[in-house]
Amino acid sequence: MYILGYPLGLIMRLLYNVLHSYGWSLILFTILVKLVMVPLSVKQQKSSAKMAVIQPQLQEIQKMYAKNQQKMNEEMQKLYQRENYNPAGGCLPMLITFLVMFGLIDVIYNPMQHILGIDKTVIAQATEIMQNLGVAFSQYSPQTGIISSLQANPQAYAALGADVVSKVQAFNLNFMGINLGETPTFALNVLLLIPVLSGITAFLTAWIPMKNNPAAMEGPGAGTMKTMMLFSPLMSLYIAFKVPAGVGMYWILSNVFSMVQSLVLNKFYNPKEMAEKAKKESEERREKERQERIEAKKRARSGEAAEKAKTQKEINRQKLAEARKRDAEKYGDVYTEVTDDDLE
Repeated sequence: MYILGYPLGLIMRLLYNVLHSYGWSLILFTILVKLVMVPLSVKQQKSSAKMAVIQPQLQEIQKMYAKNQQKMNEEMQKLYQRENYNPAGGCLPMLITFLVMFGLIDVIYNPMQHILGIDKTVIAQATEIMQNLGVAFSQYSPQTGIISSLQANPQAYAALGADVVSKVQAFNLNFMGINLGETPTFALNVLLLIPVLSGITAFLTAWIPMKNNPAAMEGPGAGTMKTMMLFSPLMSLYIAFKVPAGVGMYWILSNVFSMVQSLVLNKFYNPKEMAEKAKKESEERREKERQERIEAKKRARSGEAAEKAKTQKEINRQKLAEARKRDAEKYGDVYTEVTDDDLE
């Protein structure tokens, strides 16, 4: 993850050097990353909205060709082409989002490396010192534990060198009265809010898009998605008790910005509204086609009646012409052509 985290770490380091606050750097860092990823989020939202639009038609195809998988796939491909929808269109933004997320995790979990620019060998030495001291730390983010331990007992880390010790000592983990290097516990204090808010915001982040996307709540994968909507917040709640508060705070910030972004995008690309609009347009189109078929049948019947009348008129014309020819030959009269007036 270091390769993914390195460029993001440079941004985080720049922000900290300007703000001199880990908490405010986290906030601004999260906002910047979310803004950069807005185009990907828009593309993914459009894909979700489009899927909601074609979902009813997909269900009809699946029901109609339930016993013929090949025909089902063919009809589904025709539907995708007709609607200009790429089933894999939402995968690339999601993949890039995950890659960025792994990079972000690396930055947040390893502040000594990315923000303070301390060498890995020195960090390994500091980790060994912390373990020898018997200091409890999170396996997820040991570097934050080193920072807290060194700031509480700088003499124990003298072997790292004065420059490293002073750099770590100056690192500001406090934010609005909270030490972001501490790990939350079940004790009744302000740190307890971080795991709780982490779980709540994780649930809302998953629930809001599903609420606005009826297609996500239907189909064979709906059960799994509902399970994940409940499982993910519980995991966030659990892990937030295992990592430093700074990591949990990042999750909360990220979830809050994701919710805001989702609400804003739903104003422009609301899957539910687009599906309802598409359903209404489909019904109107079908009614128009039905009326056109009725009119076509009327025209066809009218044409058949006219053709039938025309044919009978020609028969009468032919009979009258033959009768006149016989009379002309018999009586020596002059034959005259039959006109429409003669047939009336």
